[in-house]
Amino acid sequence: MHSSIQPKLHELFIPIFSSPSQLSLFNSSLISFSQVMAGKKIIAICQSGGEFEADKDGSLSYRGGDAHAIDIDDQMKFNEFKMEVAEMFNCSISTMSIKYFLPKNKKTLITISNDKDLKRMIKFHVDSVTVDIYVMTEEVVALDVSNMPASRSSRTTLSEAVVPVDAPLDMKDDMVDDTTYPDVSLGLPLDVVDDTTHVDVDAQITMPNEISAVLPLSISNEEKHMKAAQQWQNTITGVGQRFSGVHEFREALRKYAIAHQFAFRYKKNDSHRVTVKCKAEGCPWRIHASRLSTTQLICIKKMNATHTCEGAVVTTGYQATRSWVASIIMEKLKVFPNYKPKDIVNDIKQEYGIQLNYFQAWRGKEIAKEQLQGSYKEAYSQLPFFCEKIMETNPGSFATFTTKEDSSFHRLFVSFHASLYGFQQGCRPLLFLDSISLKSKYQGTLLAATAADGDDGVFPVAFSVVDAETDDNWHWFLLQLKSALPTSRPITFVADREKGLRESIAEIFQGSFHGYCLRYLTDQLLKDLKGQFSHEVKRLMVEDFYAAAYAPRPESFQRCLESIKSISLEAYNWLIQSEPMNWANAFFQGARYNHMASNFGELFYRWASEAHELPITQMVDVIRGKIMELFYTRRTDSNQWMTRLTPSMEEKLEKETVKVRPLQVLLSGGNTFEVRGDTIEVVDIDHWDCSCKGWQLTGLPCCHAIAVVGCIGRSPYEYCSRYFTTESYRLTYSESVHPIPNVDRPMEKDSSLVAVTVTPPPTRRPPGRPTTKRFGSQEVVKRQLQCSRCKGVGHNKSTCKELL
Repeated sequence: MHSSIQPKLHELFIPIFSSPSQLSLFNSSLISFSQVMAGKKIIAICQSGGEFEADKDGSLSYRGGDAHAIDIDDQMKFNEFKMEVAEMFNCSISTMSIKYFLPKNKKTLITISNDKDLKRMIKFHVDSVTVDIYVMTEEVVALDVSNMPASRSSRTTLSEAVVPVDAPLDMKDDMVDDTTYPDVSLGLPLDVVDDTTHVDVDAQITMPNEISAVLPLSISNEEKHMKAAQQWQNTITGVGQRFSGVHEFREALRKYAIAHQFAFRYKKNDSHRVTVKCKAEGCPWRIHASRLSTTQLICIKKMNATHTCEGAVVTTGYQATRSWVASIIMEKLKVFPNYKPKDIVNDIKQEYGIQLNYFQAWRGKEIAKEQLQGSYKEAYSQLPFFCEKIMETNPGSFATFTTKEDSSFHRLFVSFHASLYGFQQGCRPLLFLDSISLKSKYQGTLLAATAADGDDGVFPVAFSVVDAETDDNWHWFLLQLKSALPTSRPITFVADREKGLRESIAEIFQGSFHGYCLRYLTDQLLKDLKGQFSHEVKRLMVEDFYAAAYAPRPESFQRCLESIKSISLEAYNWLIQSEPMNWANAFFQGARYNHMASNFGELFYRWASEAHELPITQMVDVIRGKIMELFYTRRTDSNQWMTRLTPSMEEKLEKETVKVRPLQVLLSGGNTFEVRGDTIEVVDIDHWDCSCKGWQLTGLPCCHAIAVVGCIGRSPYEYCSRYFTTESYRLTYSESVHPIPNVDRPMEKDSSLVAVTVTPPPTRRPPGRPTTKRFGSQEVVKRQLQCSRCKGVGHNKSTCKELL
């Protein structure tokens, strides 16, 4: 009997690869990929002929075998790789499958079946030195069979009919008589063929008496797909088996049904008892489990393991609940966060033979994400403690939030001490205000204030998560920013003029300057134009508009506007009425240092977009981690600089210095000089002023100023803005952002905060694909049809009605 058999190697394979109810034997080969960084080459160390050994925890390890090497690169196609492996081991491509383990998981095998799977495997192990891959070859076993039924009705099981040809002879009879393994029927007709070359005539295999004819059994694609599920064939063993609770029993039952290809329905299902029967009408399969007295354990009390049905629908996701899908994809989702629902559908079909619909895969992914990342709802409730932790671990930081009357989340403001200190000590008084829509479960918008460091790098100052981008939320954000930045120096803001920003900046930061973002102005201009203009004409107008904005003097500004006027009087009037004193260099009173668009902080918004699907506390902590890393990296890099100015400013100064040679300097009186070249400019060395306006606009001396400085025996470095010095840059990043421990676990509740309740906002993510906000100057103009016959717009030559 089976109970007397000592564990053998083939039994150790049952939970992962095979069982006595399968028709195929597997020869497994291990391939270790050693990644060679140079040239992005991968060396595949192929091992064959060894054995797998099962550890106590159920994980597998490979021992022994011969070794060969294959060189591959990241451009190799899966079929090419598979062909080379098949040639090396002299096996058929059609009978070979390739699998691998996820990192730190030696129990769950993933199948590689196409180029996409191969690339995904490489992504999973991008941080690993090696990756183990198992190449398994299937061999068709020819059996002496007679009168074998093609249906499940007689319940002739594979464990009764199949014996591995390489099994020890002293095990033959025990394996044939063993009926303790769960039954799995092909449910398919058998094809009679004449090929008997796979029969080992020397092996004296004892078969049941009713089997006599020679019929090799063909394996369907469905059964190949079921290999991954066969590790679950023994999740239900019979009467007396115990489980920690009802949930564990239900999960085991679901896996058992998937492995054995049948569907079931609950007759009784509550917290202390579960009764289940086969869904097929008239099938006697049934199981009943209930709680053991005085314990929480669930024990199987009755079980009829016999099926007389053909099997319920096994290729649909009937038993594949959302929680089951979540449990299956959990490990993949950890290392591949962008795992798409359509890929989940394909992978589960390949691995388990179950066809999910898109919604099942999406919901399963959502559940898995929540289990990995924590509950969105719980994250909002943790906001009071999270803000306290920010200020506790980063003294001098600001972290505050507000709720609505119904206690639902309204807005959150965060600014770390290191950012506030760095801005006040080393950054120009210049802030960029912009926003990005969040595509999380509860949507929302991230508002941010970023600055430019001495090397023209993005410097995060403060950010806020709000329920929506409204005038009121921008006003609140600026109020918090004002509280966090008690500075007396006037600040120049580069931002949109809409959303209440024009009024709020003027009210809250009195004496500061507001430069309108050219990107937003361009979008609005093109949107408001009513005339029919071709794509090329609109492009020319935008070019002239930018030229007018960058023009340093009124006369050059006017020339650019006249060019626009010649194209469209409507566009010209629109620009005149758009308050040029807030966007044109020729009239702007603040110091923008030639930064004309508010999307300067694109790096910061990219961080937010990468973490937007996380619960709010984790999203904020991811941003904090990025800021912490940025500060450390730039602080470390700047310690290696040997120049007085930052690298980018040294380069700009050098370019201006090259232009000095042909210039002639004339002393006109006092500290005012005349500089002659292609133009005649006047330089006031005491007031750091040049009539070309280049010095004032950039903060670095222009070529005319450098020529004068050289004549009076001074150094150009003395006339550069202090914000561009290496010393100021190091001061900008001198403070550190500190970690917030246990951000992913519930925090101990402070008695003073117990009364504060925060619930998720009422907004939910709408159906459909979310829109993507683009950063940078975008040509939002759609190309219009232009007739090649009459040169008119709005139609083509075939529909032209003009008389020529």
